[in-house]
Amino acid sequence: MDAGISREDLGKEAGYEYESVKSMEQGRRRPTQRLLEVADEMCGAKGKLVATQGYLQPDKSPWLLPAFLDMEATAIVQYQYQALLVPGLLQTEEYALALFRAHWPPANEQTIEDRLAMRLQRQERLKSTAVFSFVIYEAALRTGVGGPEVMKGQMRRLLDVGTQRNVAIQVLLAEQGCYSWLHGPMTLLETEDRSVCAYVEGQGYHTMFAEREKVSDLSQRYGMLRTQALNCEDSAEFIGKLAEE
Repeated sequence: MDAGISREDLGKEAGYEYESVKSMEQGRRRPTQRLLEVADEMCGAKGKLVATQGYLQPDKSPWLLPAFLDMEATAIVQYQYQALLVPGLLQTEEYALALFRAHWPPANEQTIEDRLAMRLQRQERLKSTAVFSFVIYEAALRTGVGGPEVMKGQMRRLLDVGTQRNVAIQVLLAEQGCYSWLHGPMTLLETEDRSVCAYVEGQGYHTMFAEREKVSDLSQRYGMLRTQALNCEDSAEFIGKLAEE
């Protein structure tokens, strides 16, 4: 660094690993508020570095999948709700491939292969120490993506992943009457500096929110969905019965 402060020194003071500091410095990750505050003080920047934080928040443009993937890769907590499809992080290869092949307008084979590879790579995050909470609406488990055998394999995958200590999978039954599910899927990501961003998607758009009010609204909605859903044990029993059917 130009101020004579090493990445090791900055990381030690801010509480980050060397590679995390390196990624933020080289632009592969957005610098966190904590890192900017520490760097500002150590470099004697008199608030200039901290002032850049507002320009580093997720853009309000609807095409923000890369920003989401970047944040997901290092998030320490992820909450996700899906209404009609099994969450991507939990999909089997067969299930994901069936989705990609059914995409409209149709994608070419290379695009399908690239998307599948990216999805499977993202699933490696489940092996980390990050915490994952999934609420899945019953309709997603009854949508016959790929046919009965693919769905049976998908149910088994959910049961398997659900045994991990860092993963919670809950099913929201259709009979529950909690109509917040009608608003569609959403994901909440908590970063290592304890800031939270929200991500929503729909017909051809992806949007991230960092505004506290919007994030708070979605957090409250997710909390209600989670409260109305079956607990993890009952959810596993329900998924097991679907697999038998």
